[in-house]
Amino acid sequence: MAKPNGENMAPSRKQAFEKLKIPTTSRAILCLDGGGIRGILTIQLLKKLEETAGMPCYELFDMVAGTSTGGIIASLITTGHAAADIEEMYEELVTKVFEKKFFRGRFLNPPAFTKNNYRGILKKLMGDMTLEKACALHDLDLMITASDISAGEETFFSCFKQEDGTYHGTYKEVLLRAAMEATMSAPTYFYPMERFLDGGTTTYNNPALAAFIEATSYSADKDKSSPYSVSAISLFSFGTGMSRQFKNFKQTIRPKGLAITFWLHWIMNQTGQDASMMQMNTFRSPVFKKILDLRRFEISLDQRALKKLENTGTLNEKKYGTAWLHDLTSKVLDNIDLADIRKFDLMKTIGEQMAKYIVSSGNNFETDLLDEHEHDALVSFFGDVACIKKQMSSAHWIDKRLA
Repeated sequence: MAKPNGENMAPSRKQAFEKLKIPTTSRAILCLDGGGIRGILTIQLLKKLEETAGMPCYELFDMVAGTSTGGIIASLITTGHAAADIEEMYEELVTKVFEKKFFRGRFLNPPAFTKNNYRGILKKLMGDMTLEKACALHDLDLMITASDISAGEETFFSCFKQEDGTYHGTYKEVLLRAAMEATMSAPTYFYPMERFLDGGTTTYNNPALAAFIEATSYSADKDKSSPYSVSAISLFSFGTGMSRQFKNFKQTIRPKGLAITFWLHWIMNQTGQDASMMQMNTFRSPVFKKILDLRRFEISLDQRALKKLENTGTLNEKKYGTAWLHDLTSKVLDNIDLADIRKFDLMKTIGEQMAKYIVSSGNNFETDLLDEHEHDALVSFFGDVACIKKQMSSAHWIDKRLA
């Protein structure tokens, strides 16, 4: 149940809800995608959200959920950190976490990085605080995802406050820093945490659907009703920037370098993005639109999407070949790896400009960020329907393809 709502809501929180047009009888859930260093984009949006609401996220929301880098940010929110503070901590964390191992790479003698610094930082920040103790700090329910390779399933480290003040959750006694390490143990980047891999390895890089189900179905004992009503939830979902992979068909036949590297890289990126799009399409379907107040904020990292943002000439010209956001080439944008700290400043700038767009467009975090076609306003789509219909309807064309 987290915080009191309705008539029992604190005046300052009620005012924040009214600013964001959240019904005061609803529960507000914040969901944060994974994305490595691209999480700095998410933090820029959270800063603007807090500015708009007039209060920090840990006071605004009833529940926060995260995967990988989103799980790290979610944990910092739960323990009472405002977005500006998280930004400072995150910048230090990122530069120290991606500690390169000698003679190691993602696909050659993996993993590419060690978690020594990360584990040490988490121990210093969180000590041996459990999920239950973390949630009790600011009456904030929490869910962190991790993929359990031993059980072949996703694990949700969640904790929910009950009406009597106790806490519910299978893993409520788990150390918060353990869940934070499990959720970011991405294969090829880091060693697994025993049985656990990064929560975004499979289909939960976007934790929104999992958080919705966990809150409405598993937030209380079976003999008790859930404090989260299916028809009274405002769900805020923040992405980290979609790295679109537009491949010419010739590249799939003769990819540069090792074919296995080409396909592993493509699959590891595309699986999470496709799963995220499927979740959002489900939430935006007629059935869900009647009951759920969804607010999704995402951008695709391509020239068409960036040109919808306000241009800025603050980029490092030596590094990117231009100081202007709108002049970035696809070569730069197509290669923003989750661990590429060299482009940390670029993702921060894109996040800042995206936050400005959300406000200047009149959205103000009050509704789903969609265009006139009911698609994500800042996500580009490049489907060639006419070409596909022509080719796939031609027996001659089909029979001439490589078999």
